Amino acid sequence: MLEQFIPFIGLIIFGNIENLILASQGVVAGVNPRILGLLSIIVVLIWIFIGFVATEAAMQYSNYITFLGGLAIVILGFQSIHGAVRNLRKAERGEQ
Repeated sequence: MLEQFIPFIGLIIFGNIENLILASQGVVAGVNPRILGLLSIIVVLIWIFIGFVATEAAMQYSNYITFLGGLAIVILGFQSIHGAVRNLRKAERGEQ
């Protein structure tokens, strides 16, 4: 049974990293951590459900899905770094 999920291992890893990046962006933006955590859990549960339901249909596209997941991680990572650097520069200048 687990053999059918092996092509999606990369996506599972990327998904966890993406979730961490989005959570850190929420914290930097000042979002309530409890709401952020609850929303994060809800999204993870939705993805788990979609993964179990759509695995057979998505199997032929697993390489493309993994690539898009990795690309999303790279884009979100750059976006997160850009926002953090911008906030650090504002803090250095004494702006709010």
